[in-house]
Amino acid sequence: MTGLMTFDELKKEAKAGSIDTVLVCLVDMQGRLMGKRFHVSNFLESGHVETHCCNYLLATDLEMATPDGFAATSWASGYGDYVMKPDLSTLRRIPWLDGTALVICDLIDHHSHEPVPHSPRQILKTQVARAEAMGFSPQMATELEFFLFEQSFDAIRRGGFRDLMPISGYNEDYNILQTTREEHVMRPIRNQLVAAGVPVENSKGEAETGQEELNIRYADALLTADHHTIAKQAIKEIADQMGHAASFMPKWHHAKVGSAAHIHQSLFRDGENAFHDATRDHTMSDTMAAYIAGLLKYSTEGTYFLAPYINSYKRFVPGTFAPTKIAWSIDNRTAGYRLVGDGTKGVRIECRIPGSDINPYLACAAQLAAGLSGIEEGLTLSPPVSGDVYGMDDVPEIPCTLRAATEALRNSDMLRRTTGDWVIDHYIRAAEVEQETFDAIVTDWEVMRGFERA
Repeated sequence: MTGLMTFDELKKEAKAGSIDTVLVCLVDMQGRLMGKRFHVSNFLESGHVETHCCNYLLATDLEMATPDGFAATSWASGYGDYVMKPDLSTLRRIPWLDGTALVICDLIDHHSHEPVPHSPRQILKTQVARAEAMGFSPQMATELEFFLFEQSFDAIRRGGFRDLMPISGYNEDYNILQTTREEHVMRPIRNQLVAAGVPVENSKGEAETGQEELNIRYADALLTADHHTIAKQAIKEIADQMGHAASFMPKWHHAKVGSAAHIHQSLFRDGENAFHDATRDHTMSDTMAAYIAGLLKYSTEGTYFLAPYINSYKRFVPGTFAPTKIAWSIDNRTAGYRLVGDGTKGVRIECRIPGSDINPYLACAAQLAAGLSGIEEGLTLSPPVSGDVYGMDDVPEIPCTLRAATEALRNSDMLRRTTGDWVIDHYIRAAEVEQETFDAIVTDWEVMRGFERA
């Protein structure tokens, strides 16, 4: 028995003693799984209906600090509860943890009994509902790039995050010899994710020392984000079990290529790809053209959701396969957006801007918000670019700092209209907290540069 399971199947496995623990999880602002470990008997009795969590879980930074300035919760309001409502359609076995199942929850306000609007899963649900009201079913896929290191998380932490050693010694892009040496980690990742109901297609070496890529089959937008989140958790946990660290930091060293999380996207109508039109150039429909035009028009405004941390912006370097310009292309990896599947029924648009540190719910929601706005506004798509986009001075740049992306988000009428002021203001505060924290830190680079010479 593998993959997703029904509530009745969980009862049977609990009775047989094969499952004794249920991970009841929410997704926080950073895209991480947070929650509780239920004994299966209590989950079957009441936990499957609801449980509670502190509402600070949607108002922290990466280190779980409780910064001021969030309207949703604070010390002044006493940090109350949210209701965690399990979505039983996500219930699944977790093969890499003995006797364990997992379910993802939606968050409900304890007092109003309404969905928490700034919950990442709810933000994506809102955009999916918007697409469905227009007659579309959004289909997406995310790529997961990450680095494997020889040492464990604990060893790296005890060593002060210095002298990091990737699991390989050279660029292993598509390299079968080197990735064979890493199969003790990657093979269980692939197999156990498939056994957990996550449809992994393949893994490969990426374009740097110790860099990996995992590809998961496309699905509807919400399921894609669920798959991404579960896969990221599995990669970290399985690597840890093997004595290695897996990092999704997008730029862990200035001399290394960064890690991305490209988002492939299309809209379906009546079971068919609404982006496909065999009579048009590149088999690209008018719907697809307007959608891409929306992505381009609102790319700057949504950049924060694709690059949420200070480090995210260190990845945008020419000549590294990370884009620096807001342009679309036909199968050109130097542009921020790449049309893929030209001439086929699988034609789609790939956003190459996101880094590996994204919250997939927020990133996919921001892309949908922009693309659907392009359709609503009847936007006309400019011609594709060709050649080396990095050197094109007449093409607008992706915001190159978190501060610039934050201001673009603050002033986005489109995102405020499509997601709500409350949501945007909440994530603006999250961005400000990241910036304020960094601004107060003296970095190693500053000390080495100025300690003697200044």
